[in-house]
Amino acid sequence: MKKKISLILTAAGILFLTNACTDLKEQVLDETLSAQVSDEAAVRGLIAPVYALLPTLFEHTRYFVLQEISTDEAILPYRGGTDWGDNGIYLALHGHTMTSTNPNVTNTWNTLTQSISRCITAMSSYANSTSPEAALYSAEARGMRAYYNMVVLDLFGIAFQKEDAGTTSKILRGAEAVKYIETELLAVEPLVQSKAVVGPGRLNQAAVWSLLAKLYLNAPVYRNIYGTSFDFGTGDMDKVIQYTDKVIASGQAKLSADYFSIFNDENHSNEELIFAVDQRSDLNGHNRMAYFSISGDQFPLAAFPGANGTDGPGITSDFYQTWVQAYGTVDPARDPRFYKENMSIYSNKADTCINDADYKINRGILRGQQYGALRVNGAFVRCAGGKLKVGKLTYSTRNRFDLDVNFSERIDFTTAGSNYNTGYRVAKYEFSKKSDTGRNRGDADIIIVRYADIYLMRAEAKLRKSNDAAGALADVNIVRASRTATTPPPPLTSMTLDLLYRERGFEFYWEMLRRTDMIRFGKYEGVWTEKTNSDVKKRIFPIPQNAIDGASNLPGYLKQNDGY
Repeated sequence: MKKKISLILTAAGILFLTNACTDLKEQVLDETLSAQVSDEAAVRGLIAPVYALLPTLFEHTRYFVLQEISTDEAILPYRGGTDWGDNGIYLALHGHTMTSTNPNVTNTWNTLTQSISRCITAMSSYANSTSPEAALYSAEARGMRAYYNMVVLDLFGIAFQKEDAGTTSKILRGAEAVKYIETELLAVEPLVQSKAVVGPGRLNQAAVWSLLAKLYLNAPVYRNIYGTSFDFGTGDMDKVIQYTDKVIASGQAKLSADYFSIFNDENHSNEELIFAVDQRSDLNGHNRMAYFSISGDQFPLAAFPGANGTDGPGITSDFYQTWVQAYGTVDPARDPRFYKENMSIYSNKADTCINDADYKINRGILRGQQYGALRVNGAFVRCAGGKLKVGKLTYSTRNRFDLDVNFSERIDFTTAGSNYNTGYRVAKYEFSKKSDTGRNRGDADIIIVRYADIYLMRAEAKLRKSNDAAGALADVNIVRASRTATTPPPPLTSMTLDLLYRERGFEFYWEMLRRTDMIRFGKYEGVWTEKTNSDVKKRIFPIPQNAIDGASNLPGYLKQNDGY
């Protein structure tokens, strides 16, 4: 089935969905159109390929591993000495020894450059259209071209300027690249529609303001990527405050009282989402954000005894200890962002029988012995009366009945630190209730920008601009106080850049922001588990060798980044 941008079109080409939380209409587009559709439907359909590769970009082995495995937040050893070995590519990403042939890097690059090309194709088609809607959709494609270029700039230190599919792109770096992306986003700002009209799955006005704020916040880094320090000048920081203020004043987003509901299957209607990858089940999306970290012997769905995890990455002890240091003698599970218990057997070992409808694995950072549905010969064990039998899990699927699914703080590249059960795991996104394999039919929209980041970006800009600690503290505490579905984290009493950096880690772990944050806060050349490389040239990734080879007929056109 082909990827969709939202739900399948009717014969007329367009459906309108009623948003259950409001009475507004969300426009829904399809990537493929019938030959019999109207001109208006065809114009709308041209925008769909612009978004079609977003789910691919946000797959667990592309953008995610570049942004997370390369940091102090996540690590992926050879499980059991062999699994997830992949010729050492994840070890290299974590240790900053990757090369220009790393497939994670190459696949991410290819997805981004293909997406930029699709934007240009759409814009060229709109230029020849007489439809009154062409200008709107052309602006949306132009804005997405700016977004993809912004990601390329962040990852690879370059951007592509190109207006005509038949011409060669101009390679931009540093200040020139920042200015180009800024100009493009500003050009579409007054033209794209409100999030209330198009939803979070398409580029909307609040999303453009958010991307502008992100661009200005990171611009000092992008202009001087190898610098020993960055010039967070008043001009850039004023712009961050200006555009975050616009988002807040617009009322187009709202902080969620329930932190983990932001990452639920049904999160498309969660008001905290500003811009996201539309992953509703009708899109045939993937849910590997949920599957990637948890154990292969955790089976989260009563309906599907074949849907499990894969024992992928865990969090480093270094990152876990930031929580411990913040909460001292209090278990960090006190923070509703750290952990959510869904199975009572964790607090009452006698609760071993669960109704299918009530069976959910815990969420957040998973530590220690894990409990869940028990399986024998591929089928779940049932209690008398038919309820699901839950109990202490072992690595039975690997014929390691002697090895408990008991996650340890230690995880590293040694034999002892690479076993299947090492490392605390992350189950932030909900495991899709419709996934019969654990590897398909993901419902949860993958977040690109959410409202909490607006407040925390504004807080950072206040600190960097004028050391406005009081203003920054107020913004951070607004976010902390909003999580009222359970007891919210206690308000902070002071604010510094280091405290804000720590807070961003607590709020946004596993959301593909960590590498960018570490570079901006001057932490990326630090030392953490299995990483000692301090080369500033590793702040950006190598341009894939096959891309350089493909441009070899243009001498000097695509130059490899320094240090590779």
